[in-house]
Amino acid sequence: MLKRLMALVPDFELTRLKPSFGLRTKITLIACLLLTLPWIGYNYILEMEKLLRQGQEQTLVGTTRAVATALNERPNLFSDQASFLQSVQKGRDLYAYELTSAIKLDGKINDWADYTEQVVNYDREYIQFSRWPYQRSSVHFNHMVGKYEGYLYAMFEVNDKKPVMRRKGSARVDRNDHLIIAMTTPSGDFQRYVVSVYEDGWFNAWHINGEISNPADLALESQIQGYWHTTDTGYNIELRIPVEMLGSKLGFAFYDVNNTSNREIETIIGTSNTNQVSKLGTVLIPSPEIENILKGMGHTSSRIWVIDRHQRVLAQTGDIQDSNGVWSSSVKYGDDNDSWWAALEQKWLHPLYYRYLINEPTEFQDSLKDAARVEGVHISQALQGRGYSHWRHSSDGKAMILAAAYPIWLGDNVMGAVVAEESTIGIQTLRNRALEKLLNALIAIIVVGTLTLFLFASNISRRIRKLRNEAESAIDSQGKIQHTITATSESDEIGDLSRSLAGMVNRLGQYNHYLENLSSRLSHELRTPVAVVRSSIENLSMHEQDEDAKRYIDRAQEGVQRLNTILSSMTEATRIEQSLQGAEKELFPLNKLVEGCMQGYQMAYKDQLFNIDAGTEPVMVDGAPDYLAQLLDKLISNAVDFSQDNDPINVTLSHTHNQACLIVSNKGPLLPQEMGDQLLNSMVSVRSQSKHDKPHLGLGLFIARLITDYHQGKILLRNRKDNLGVEVCVMLPTVTLEEESSN
Repeated sequence: MLKRLMALVPDFELTRLKPSFGLRTKITLIACLLLTLPWIGYNYILEMEKLLRQGQEQTLVGTTRAVATALNERPNLFSDQASFLQSVQKGRDLYAYELTSAIKLDGKINDWADYTEQVVNYDREYIQFSRWPYQRSSVHFNHMVGKYEGYLYAMFEVNDKKPVMRRKGSARVDRNDHLIIAMTTPSGDFQRYVVSVYEDGWFNAWHINGEISNPADLALESQIQGYWHTTDTGYNIELRIPVEMLGSKLGFAFYDVNNTSNREIETIIGTSNTNQVSKLGTVLIPSPEIENILKGMGHTSSRIWVIDRHQRVLAQTGDIQDSNGVWSSSVKYGDDNDSWWAALEQKWLHPLYYRYLINEPTEFQDSLKDAARVEGVHISQALQGRGYSHWRHSSDGKAMILAAAYPIWLGDNVMGAVVAEESTIGIQTLRNRALEKLLNALIAIIVVGTLTLFLFASNISRRIRKLRNEAESAIDSQGKIQHTITATSESDEIGDLSRSLAGMVNRLGQYNHYLENLSSRLSHELRTPVAVVRSSIENLSMHEQDEDAKRYIDRAQEGVQRLNTILSSMTEATRIEQSLQGAEKELFPLNKLVEGCMQGYQMAYKDQLFNIDAGTEPVMVDGAPDYLAQLLDKLISNAVDFSQDNDPINVTLSHTHNQACLIVSNKGPLLPQEMGDQLLNSMVSVRSQSKHDKPHLGLGLFIARLITDYHQGKILLRNRKDNLGVEVCVMLPTVTLEEESSN
């Protein structure tokens, strides 16, 4: 039954139930185009960042050029650092790393823990003599050197399965495990020293003036000091040498003795041959002169290296973590602001930006920190005589690092290069600050713009909706003017439309009023001439006439009667409409009324068959029984006129959802397309007048509609689902048992 009721709902009602996009929704969608502004601004900032990086690149190349210019044609800065060697060998040519603090000489290597990557392991490759085939388990050591405040520190972690110390009271230093130190002085003299101890503890080296086996050729050197500490795997040695004693060459060699009886040397392993100056390795100590030059130039926004042509670091200044570039000084943060906008930024906006849109600069890992040798395409290009810059990622990928290199010239030869590095933290911070301001401005524009457009659209949609509601309520479903439209005084297009519609409805109302009163005026005006014609015909019929005259008089009387019927029908609708205004309603069962009327119809239309189903339960309605009976008269009369011979007329009364549905169905001709609603209007009919002996003005269904509207119901005409006829459905509100008891 619910499906049948839904089928009765007009199509235009269903159309209104469909989702639609109003002006506010459309303008809000259009306002979403404002969201492209952040994307455009973001890409603009990225392009600006590229330009800033190019500027940083040019600035850094200029920095390296300036530093290199200060170091050009100064051979004294390179001659003492073994920079004239054609090649260097790892482990043989030593590099003194810059230490962050002084080493405590205690034989423990805890102070060297931060430099484990710089420690070199010496084993088979560095054997200088072996009495027996070398076994790594016999002896090998780890070694590195470093510089701090005028001292060269050296660390040796020796793995020796049989350490042999000096015998108590013995003057010989070569009949046990000992360390030979060979070097050149700043003036170029070749000097050798030996470290040999009786037991663990503090020691001073012995200067060898002749043969090491002759105790008379040994002299205690108080400036070379250290500590010998025995371990489970051998022993550790820590020592220091004043830098002022060192020239450009340095070497260390361990002499291993395993037999305590004959105390013969079995293995010699070291950084280089310590017996001849020509075979001695070099040592590179970061140049204090170059460091002073770098510090004097005041370059604090970059990390600067000076390297020789073997890519070994001669001097270094600055920290890459703090080298933000020249753009870091451009980032100016304002004073703390206690305004509501500043609080909104700090609490909501900035966390949102840095979570989804902006990457905050973070500390990164520096793989080249304290490096002794640096490499890269920029350095290769600089050592070939060309300045070059290069971008690289940090070792952990958290930052971009810009490196630039420029050659240092000595005559026509490239003696080294100046390498400068900067991170992009300064540019990134500047970019983030610009993005913050840009996003703040764009959010404000988007919020204000969207809100303005939404309010504007709301105002327009409100005015249009108001005009629509007035237009819909001005004319009912049958086209009757209910009230006029109030014209607005607005000067825009909607105001013009309102005034146009108001004028149109006023004109339609006047014309509609004329049409509504036309039938009563015609019937009133025509009754007098009809009465005159009728009386004249009656007087004429009293005289004697021939057969032809009688026939004409009969036809005239028939026409007058037909005309009188038309006038009665024209006045019936007006009379019923007026009488409905004073009708009184009462509560009664509608099914009883239908059953009683149908019994009368069966007697009135003896040749017509009726099928009735009014149900057993009472269907209570609050209305006027006489007028509802007259409504049923019109429906049955209309169904009988269109019903085919021997086809029953079905009358069904059902009750669901506080609605009574009375359906009168008959077989016969179908309704024309889209004529169902029009047939409920006055003076509309689809009957063929030539096939009927009495006039039909289409007022029957119009009267039925008036009675239905009075009872706050609905009447619908439609073709049957089987397309064999037509059915009329009248829906009336019913009264529930609770409402009946309260009444």
